[in-house]
Amino acid sequence: MLHDGSIPSTSTKIKIMRDEKYNGWSNYATWRVYTDNLIDIEFTEKVTKDVLQEIVEDIVFSQYEMKNGSFLVKDYARVFVESVNFYELEENINYDID
Repeated sequence: MLHDGSIPSTSTKIKIMRDEKYNGWSNYATWRVYTDNLIDIEFTEKVTKDVLQEIVEDIVFSQYEMKNGSFLVKDYARVFVESVNFYELEENINYDID
């Protein structure tokens, strides 16, 4: 629900997910991908946003078995992953690596 008590449209929800800060991260998708997929990986060398995106996509999509009607689920997952700020993840992960 929005502050005025109304239910947001899907496009409004996507905008909120992409644009509103969440738990100190630039948006919910970035925080969620970090905490669900990257937080337990011990990076010993600096990584690029492209490498991080590849890791996340591999985790999300390689463990997914396509079944009848599941293309919609995959499409939603792809939109969610595309909302992630991989530049922010790169900066955060590389911060402590010499």
